[in-house]
Amino acid sequence: MNYLKLLGNGITGVILLSFFISCADKEINQTVYDASSDSLRFEGESHIRNIKQLTFGGNNAEAYWSFDNKQLVFQSDWQQINEQGCDQIFTMNADGSKLENGSNYKLVSTGKGRTTCSYFMKDGRIIYASTHAADPDCPETPMFVNGKYVWAIYKTFDIYICDADGSNNELLIGGEGYDAEATVSPDGKYIIYTSTRSGDLELWRYEVATKEIMQLTNELGYDGGAFFSYDSKKIVWRASRPEGRQANDYIMLLSQGLVEPKELNIFVADIDGSNKKQVTNLPGANWAPFFHPDGNKLVFASNHHSQKQGGRLFDIFMINIDGTGLKQITNSGTFDAFPMFSFDGKKIAFASNRRADRKPTRDTNIFVADWIENPAEEDINFK
Repeated sequence: MNYLKLLGNGITGVILLSFFISCADKEINQTVYDASSDSLRFEGESHIRNIKQLTFGGNNAEAYWSFDNKQLVFQSDWQQINEQGCDQIFTMNADGSKLENGSNYKLVSTGKGRTTCSYFMKDGRIIYASTHAADPDCPETPMFVNGKYVWAIYKTFDIYICDADGSNNELLIGGEGYDAEATVSPDGKYIIYTSTRSGDLELWRYEVATKEIMQLTNELGYDGGAFFSYDSKKIVWRASRPEGRQANDYIMLLSQGLVEPKELNIFVADIDGSNKKQVTNLPGANWAPFFHPDGNKLVFASNHHSQKQGGRLFDIFMINIDGTGLKQITNSGTFDAFPMFSFDGKKIAFASNRRADRKPTRDTNIFVADWIENPAEEDINFK
């Protein structure tokens, strides 16, 4: 969660980056593609091909790229690699090859408490949130309260930093209340995270050089899951904006350390929180957004299209930052979410319940695919 250098600034940078992505896309398309071997791809998925599965059981999610595009950091409760019983943080090679220690996965969190939301720093270190300082055991995780599906907002979550091998673990951002969901700007200057230090779930920015913090949002509702654009000039995040009775319910749940992730939409703003704009206006939960490398589009997860079926189906969608051009990217008929582009724009990582044999499963695994910006005929007609 070492980065490629950004390609210039301003208009020149945009032109160079667009050229780079175009060339990468052409390179992929010129490779002989064997559709019959792409067993994890589904009809209608014209922008992703050569899908590779990297984990094989349990719940694995939030897999984010290192800046050199070689590794992923992710959270997992998969019993084969994690006996704790709740999520811990691991790294793995993005091509599925073994690490230097001879295994496929490396534990980098402490193995205690519950962890979430890991990300690579520009210098190769890793940040993540954990409850281990308060209690080495897994905290209770209520899933439903009064018939409502909820997420726990543990006040014991603080943000830690460690070396790439998990050593030299130390507290980075802490204090009273929930501090988690941290990601890093590509220029390495800032960390954005979600905190309840103001009494609500708001976005905060931490300046790495000065350690100064700045509150970026201030409206009632859950502001979280934020990421920076590739030029480090904008942020994108998910947010709820409850009103009336829903606002009262939100406040009540938050007082219990809970939030109902039911009505969420995607927002963008400058990195100081100014020029905020709502991108989506869709029913259901629209979340896990990430900037497309060109800076003009976003990918995100949503169940807006399955509301009539109870909202149980999540897919990855793409949309222009002006709210136009909504397009469905995944079509597995299962859970697909947590999309993140590699920093060279060639690949995308995501989490899914898909299986090559098409059998139903509750296991959520990590997958990496080639990103096809301009689908060829064999992509459009894939079956």
